[in-house]
Amino acid sequence: MNSVDFLLTNKDITYKIRTEIKRLGRPIPDLIISKTDVGKSRNYSRNFNSSVYDRFKWLCGCPKRNKMFCFICLVMGGNQSAWTQEGVLGKVDVRQQLDSAYREKYKTPQ
Repeated sequence: MNSVDFLLTNKDITYKIRTEIKRLGRPIPDLIISKTDVGKSRNYSRNFNSSVYDRFKWLCGCPKRNKMFCFICLVMGGNQSAWTQEGVLGKVDVRQQLDSAYREKYKTPQ
């Protein structure tokens, strides 16, 4: 019930169900997201690291879509963005995307 897929496909969720979803907690699966950058002397590979869930407590993942979402926004009906609609793949620096999303979400300066 607390899967991202369930939250995306069931828009009319009762308060009781939302409370239960919140109690169950956010889904934090290992995702298969990687990117290879070409450097001057060698290639660099970046892979998804599940420790990012520890730093961003609002972040959740969907193994079916292999993308990241804002759990709070999905459960409570937040603004319409990539974090609530199609998910974020993280093909660029994931930490940079998350820092930017965090600043936007909580209106903190850089």
